[in-house]
Amino acid sequence: MPTAAAADRVGLVFSLFDADGNGVIEPADFDLMGSRVAAALPQADEGAKDRLLDALQQYWRTLVTELDTDGDGRISPEEFTAVVLDPQRFDATIDEFARALSALGDVDGDGLVTRPDFLALMTAIGFEERNITALFDAFGPVDGDRVPAAVWAEGIRDYYRPEKTGIPGDRLVPGTAR
Repeated sequence: MPTAAAADRVGLVFSLFDADGNGVIEPADFDLMGSRVAAALPQADEGAKDRLLDALQQYWRTLVTELDTDGDGRISPEEFTAVVLDPQRFDATIDEFARALSALGDVDGDGLVTRPDFLALMTAIGFEERNITALFDAFGPVDGDRVPAAVWAEGIRDYYRPEKTGIPGDRLVPGTAR
């Protein structure tokens, strides 16, 4: 059973994936988001950028295959809410996205993501700075204000689980930063 927090998270994700703000999610939205995120860390490995771009394309293909009930090649807010109702359909896609994004943030390959890199990536996705900062702090920074990439990846996976409540990712929803 989806929680209210999960429903809020899904609404926020829809608004972020609708990168051009036209009210529906289309392939171009994933291209736009991907280019913004890749540009946020110009020093990142090109292979990591390509992996993220591929993960976003996989995400789009999964969404359109699983959710485009009217076959128009676009995902409406109503179609998107199905993510909350049946997240298992998206586990592999979300897992790859989580691994790709957290790996992109691990610029030097040491398994850790610095606060500035985390902030740059999450801002490029479209989250608000105060919410990003609250999330980073909730992940428990270590060793010079860095979070383990694996912790971030797990946090992304948790964000898409409707049964999860009180998770660090809840801090990304406007009005919930603590």
